[in-house]
Parts: sequence; structure tokens; C-alpha cells
Amino acid sequence: MAPQLHQRPPFRAEHLGSLLRPQELLEKKTAAEKGELPETDLKAVEDKEVQDIVATQQSLGYHAISDGEYRRHMFWGTFFPGLDGFEEVTDFDVEIFRPYAPDIAAFLESGHKPGETVLCTGKIKHVGSTYVDQFKYLASLVPQNEVKNLKITLAAPNWYHLRYREGQAYPKDVYANDEEYFGDIARACQAELKILYDAGCRNVQYDDPNLAYFCSEKFLKGFQEDTANVYNAEDLFQKYIDLYNDCLVGLPDDMHVGVHLCRGNFVGSRHFSEGGYDRIATKLFQELNVHTYYLEYDTPRAGGFEPLKHLPVHKNVILGVVTSKFAQLEDKEEMKKRVIDAAKFIAEGNNISLEAALNQVGVSPQCGFASHREGNAIDREGMINKLELVRQIADDIWPDQP
Repeated sequence: MAPQLHQRPPFRAEHLGSLLRPQELLEKKTAAEKGELPETDLKAVEDKEVQDIVATQQSLGYHAISDGEYRRHMFWGTFFPGLDGFEEVTDFDVEIFRPYAPDIAAFLESGHKPGETVLCTGKIKHVGSTYVDQFKYLASLVPQNEVKNLKITLAAPNWYHLRYREGQAYPKDVYANDEEYFGDIARACQAELKILYDAGCRNVQYDDPNLAYFCSEKFLKGFQEDTANVYNAEDLFQKYIDLYNDCLVGLPDDMHVGVHLCRGNFVGSRHFSEGGYDRIATKLFQELNVHTYYLEYDTPRAGGFEPLKHLPVHKNVILGVVTSKFAQLEDKEEMKKRVIDAAKFIAEGNNISLEAALNQVGVSPQCGFASHREGNAIDREGMINKLELVRQIADDIWPDQP
């Protein structure tokens, strides 16, 4: 049986999960970290703010509602630190990192090193979800028939591999090679997805800037010049595709999984890398077993729409044509034209009508509004305006569709 297009989710109007935290929440989190506020009091504030941001999303006409990632410090959350065999550390040698990995390079160029990282210290095993209670609380805030639409975002399974130099991702006396290491990562991801599924989750989005790094000339040059690497960048990209597919083995038919690619979203609305999807499009769209791609497309740094010719007819793409980094509003009519232009390449690549191609498309901001806790260089009013614009674009192109 041919693969089927999975929709509702995704929806015509989407956002990427993280939303600006209110100032009170930021202050309470800081107080809790200093030991000045009990964790129970922090949770009460988080619960209230999650309630408010859910109501905001509902009022704006969104269906793939998230909790704003309000309980997280960074977008990647707590999946890896919650596994046996991983340890979050703040004291580490910067030499463990690939200096040409775009996010690492940005830190090093500014004279800093990452504030923390997570290291593999032993055999990896899933010992309980750090997200399931958060999802259950989110689910308690919407009608039962809408729980299936709620979105939870997860860290990319390759997150703590790409950033480390060859031989630094795990101890050699724990894992003999990447295949063994990736095997346990995949089993941990499978366990996480099952727990979330059993709790009612049907909509997962993996956040993966790493895949977009393979579009970067600067990264690829650094990778090629690194004599410690045992395989080339194309081989590593294939290993990551295979890792994802192993993570999704046994996925129920009614669970939607997407992957979000961007080029960075850090303090001050900074991005880390540039380059179009052309280099990775065939493998990304045709070999990665996800239902939906959430793609950055707000500036020329993400290239043109031509790579979408490789998108199969059974997959969706959510076009991030509206920036989440700055408050200036895009022109709605221009954004609608861009969406139509993108769909034309899908139609061309599959020899289908423009109408059929548009059925595979949705629209969103290019990234979250607060991938890091402090948020982008945009205020709440600016964020609401952006979300309203995305909803308006979707309503104009796909009238009466969620």
C-alpha cells in the first residue's frame, strides 16, 4: 500500500512550539535557580502561564497547540539528561567540540564556550519520560477531541553527536562505534514516543538545526579539513537519516511526526548558519520517514524553493516564510505569492496540479519565538502580530481549513 498523506495534524497554520515567556515567569525561574523560590511555587506559576498561552493560541485559531515550552530552559529540553548514560555538565574541555559546527563556532568566535552540555558516560537507557507529565497537563486544558492535535517538540536524536569531535561523543569502553551508540539512542526514542502515545500524544515535532548545517559551505569545509573524521559529511548525513528512521520503527499509523530545520535561533535573534536545502533535498525528503517538514524560508539564507521538487506527494511541508526573529511585519500578499511559488515546484517535481501541490502545504513562522528562555528580539505584541499574520495567510490560501 502506498504511503498516505498525513494531515490534521499538520495544519495550514502552524507555529514551531516555543513562545515568549512572560517576565514574571522568567523572574520566578531565576529565583528558583538561586534557591529563593520553592519548586512547587515555580510549578504553580508555570501552570498558570501555560493556561494563559494555551488560551491565546486558541483565540488566534491555532490547533497544534503547545505549552510554549514554558518549562524548558532551551528548546532541546530534558530528554537527554533524563536518560541513564547521559550527564549534564558545566565543567568540560572545549576541545571536545567540533569548532566548525555552526553553533559552537558562534560561541568560540565571541570568546565564550557553551554554558553546559550533555555527555555520554555509560550505556544509554530510557528510564522514564521527562515530558509525559507536561503533556498530560497540556491535555487537561483542551477538550478531549482536541488532545490529538496538541504538539510536543523533542530534541533531535543526533543532537549530542554532531557537535562533538570524532571519538568524543561517547567513551570507547562503553560503545565500540557509532552503530552501537545510535542503536541505544534509537531505542530510547522509541520508548519516549510510546510513553507519549499512551498518554494521548499524536503530534510530535523534532527540532533539528543539525540537519540544516549540512547545507552550510562553511561547515562542510571545516568537516572536510578535519583529519580526525573517519567518514565524509555525506556519509554522516546518511547515518543521521538512518538514525531517525530507526527511532520511528513501530510508530503507530495515527501518530504524526515532523522535523523542523532551521539555521539557528539564539539570543538577540542570532542565526548560526546559511545555505539552501539543495545539497540535502533528495535524502531529506525521500529517505527520512517523517510526515512533515517544517522549513525555514524567511530570508535568502535558506535558499530558494527549487529543492521542493523532491518532496513526494505523500509528505507535507510547512513553509516558514514569516520571521520570528524581528517584529517588522511581512507583506501578506507577498507571503501568499511565495507560498504559491513554492507549491509550483512541488507540482513540477511530481507532475501534479498546483491545487494538489497546495494540499501538501501549510505556513508558519520560520522558527520559535523563544528557542532559548530569554526569547528573540521581539515583544509579545510583535509575536501576536506574527501569529495573526500566519493565520491570515493560511485563511486566504485555504479558506475554512484549520
